[in-house]
Amino acid sequence: MPRTTRTFNLLSFLLFVMVCGGSWFNFVSCSTISPVNSIRYTPASFTSIEAVEPQWQLFADGIDYFYGTITSPRLEFYALKIDLQSPDIGIVVKAGAVNGSNSTSTRVSSFVRDNDLIAGINAVPFDVVSSREGQPIKNMGIVVSGGELFAPVNVHYDALVFYTDGTAAIVSQSSINSTENIKNAVGGFHKILINGEPAERTFDRDARHPRSAAGISADGKYLYLLVIDGRSAGSVGATEKETSSILRLLGSWNGINLDGGGSSALVIRFPDGIRVVNTPVHRFSGQERAVAGCLGIYIKN
Repeated sequence: MPRTTRTFNLLSFLLFVMVCGGSWFNFVSCSTISPVNSIRYTPASFTSIEAVEPQWQLFADGIDYFYGTITSPRLEFYALKIDLQSPDIGIVVKAGAVNGSNSTSTRVSSFVRDNDLIAGINAVPFDVVSSREGQPIKNMGIVVSGGELFAPVNVHYDALVFYTDGTAAIVSQSSINSTENIKNAVGGFHKILINGEPAERTFDRDARHPRSAAGISADGKYLYLLVIDGRSAGSVGATEKETSSILRLLGSWNGINLDGGGSSALVIRFPDGIRVVNTPVHRFSGQERAVAGCLGIYIKN
């Protein structure tokens, strides 16, 4: 039985009774509430990006969840806040699925399922665009998993790095000369939030896309994972600067733009199954792309 399932079974029942009043009749009235943690599936709504105030909901020990919408511009976003100092939380990085010594494409939902994770997000740009899993794939950036280098640095991009001393940082991949002190690392595109301010590169970039991004708090204690939907009437996609602003409002001090567009996917394991909480748009709305390097969160036994 997966470790998360064992952890949640009893809690799911107890919280179901508490939230739904112990009445089977009340089940319908609780249909928008996860029986494990009182997660609301109805978003918090804001008139503008500047008006966003995080409304974190406890998902599990060391993990909070936030789902929101913005009226102008029309955006729908999903975020996780992870306590990196929690003894119950672990980080997993994979270069994709494993086929012998080669990396092959995988959906984030498969990455979460196959590695017994509580959550996962796409990260590294790559060379093969398809919804079909199991294809040979090249990570266009660094991947370090458990101290082992699976994909080399891409000097043009930045990376999210987790060190052996428990700290984390967003650094230029060109500055990584050794993986000796790195436990996990996953490449992305560029830094978009630097010391609490939008990076200069974001000022004149107006393209709107679905976005995947990650941020680190100023004290290095918290990791923030963010996905913003796009290419739909309900969510037009965000610019790099808008993405950096949302990361900052969530609590990030530094942030990185991960692979986005049709690759963007944030997957969470709920008691009733694994779900992509955003709406991926590989070829059409709802279709999940098979990607390369991913970042995941697990709960330790």
